[in-house]
Amino acid sequence: MRPAWTFPKVATTVGALILGVVWLIPLLWAVSTSLKPEPETTRSPITWWPAAPTVDAYRSILSQGDLIRWFVNSSVVSVLVTVLTLLVSVLAAFGFSRTDFPGRRVLFGLVVAGILVPPQVLIVPLFQEMTGLGLVDTYWGIVLPQVVAPVMVFVLKKFFDGISRDYEDAARVDGASRWRIVWSVMVPMSRPILVAVGIFTFIGAWNNFLWPFIVTTDPSMMTIPVGLANVQGSYGLRYAQIMASAVLGGLPLLIVYALFQRQVVRGVGDAGIKG
Repeated sequence: MRPAWTFPKVATTVGALILGVVWLIPLLWAVSTSLKPEPETTRSPITWWPAAPTVDAYRSILSQGDLIRWFVNSSVVSVLVTVLTLLVSVLAAFGFSRTDFPGRRVLFGLVVAGILVPPQVLIVPLFQEMTGLGLVDTYWGIVLPQVVAPVMVFVLKKFFDGISRDYEDAARVDGASRWRIVWSVMVPMSRPILVAVGIFTFIGAWNNFLWPFIVTTDPSMMTIPVGLANVQGSYGLRYAQIMASAVLGGLPLLIVYALFQRQVVRGVGDAGIKG
């Protein structure tokens, strides 16, 4: 028996289709422009599809070698930021959720207040700190300031609050230490939300432009967003190469989200229910 198409369901479906089309139009335009010969990108009237598709723009940017290096830098930085953010956030969230200590509410209130602080406010002191530590133009200089994520601590703490303490008590009866409880009980039960947090952290680190732009001066240490900004500045009106760089730069994010889409949706849903 087919489900009845009620007005709310039809409206939701139509709205989702409209949003999907709106989201796809810039992506399709970028792919189309990247496949055009360079003179055709500025031709009037504008055409959606190239008359003679070519991959010359991709060959050009890949032959220069910089894009590959930027890919490696973005991959290393994003993976390190994701792993360290999950490690720090899980331990902090578990401490706030399961440990009673003086000033816990005040300290957690400060963490929540940290969500309201714009990252731009911390640029100058963070840069001075990285300079003092000699971490400018290094992976750690790009990674460490991005590891502290108050919003992730808040989300995981709320999720941990929704997990019954019976599991923890049973593990403690079996002789498990607090460390063992975290990694053998809480983490496996929180896998969906951890995957969601990890994906969002990875995407944020991959797309981050401001901090890597501030802390790197060596072209060999640039990440994809910073490198693409330089591509735009150096290529001038070479729109096909700019779009080809943007397509290649965004491709890993599409692959990651496609692979973990179900876990992200489930994690966000569980966070909403248990939070």
